[in-house]
Amino acid sequence: MFPEIPRNGPPGQEGLSYYVRRGALLLVCINTNYSGIGGHGHVEHQWLDQVLGQHHDAKYKLVTGHFPIFPVNGYDLYPRWRVVPDEGRSFWEVLVKHRVLAYLCSHIIAFDVQLHEGVLQLCTGGAGTEAGPSAAKLAMPGTTEFLHIVQMALDSSGLRSQVIDTSGRRREGFALPIPELPIRPWDEIGARGNEALAGGWNRRNGSDSKTCVAIWRFSGRLGEKVDQSECQTLLCGWDPFETAASVWICLEGNPPRLVVRLLPESGGGAQVWAGPSFAPNSPFSFDLVLHKAMGPGGILYRKDAAGPLSSLSSNSSKGAENLIWPKSWAVGHAQSGPTDRPFAGKDLKVQHGITVVDLSL
Repeated sequence: MFPEIPRNGPPGQEGLSYYVRRGALLLVCINTNYSGIGGHGHVEHQWLDQVLGQHHDAKYKLVTGHFPIFPVNGYDLYPRWRVVPDEGRSFWEVLVKHRVLAYLCSHIIAFDVQLHEGVLQLCTGGAGTEAGPSAAKLAMPGTTEFLHIVQMALDSSGLRSQVIDTSGRRREGFALPIPELPIRPWDEIGARGNEALAGGWNRRNGSDSKTCVAIWRFSGRLGEKVDQSECQTLLCGWDPFETAASVWICLEGNPPRLVVRLLPESGGGAQVWAGPSFAPNSPFSFDLVLHKAMGPGGILYRKDAAGPLSSLSSNSSKGAENLIWPKSWAVGHAQSGPTDRPFAGKDLKVQHGITVVDLSL
């Protein structure tokens, strides 16, 4: 149907998988409905590995396909809504290995950005299709998503995007790489915790193209015995008039697993994000990032400042974009006081910083 498409794909997938090289840019288009291994929601990775290896000198590497690899807005039924997980893992390992900048996909009628091991998954599914589980049948889900186009710029400064809805309004945006964020020690936390975290989050510098990014650096040592029924609070921020804590970062289960609960909208219900597990009776250290413009993919984890960022997993369709910054904060326990789901280890330390990021094209 499209004779101009290069026939340089793997045998049996000519015109379905192919690549285009233009100077410093390599664009690889991949078939996520490969009939040779099952069809709908199936993808191979061997040919992709070969092509990326042959073009290792390309400064900018983009891979595009139809199906997301990671679930978008909780749509995780496979192969209906995403690539089969085992094949998706192998596929993503290839992207990480070759330092691909981004995987661009569609299928879900939503705009969604996630980072996984430093590689971006960007989903844009507008295309004028009026379908989805909402009263207006417009998007998935219709309460938070919208028909849109995405404008992108790619240059020596990185990748930047802005999302425009059908009324012409700029709704969301994203820039990669995320600038390194300032960290300042959070000393005398008992006396100065609220002061250290007060304000800052709602700064926009008078421009819709600017957004806030917050980072916390956690370190400490976990206890030997862990009660699986209780969470261990690392940091909790709340407003006494809200339905739940606005920000609650804790460890749950045995082995302890990082869990983040946010109140995306005032008066609503808390949403949950899950991260990696940690070994009991051992030291731990990690960074947690809240990116205001990334939606549910904007709650990110990394082992240290030199490591790649990865979005935590969640079924939420909203992130921190409308989060009301809490007025009260506590380290090592939840909102009802020192005995409320306390941290069971020792040497807990939290550092905190907020910066403004410019997303303009």
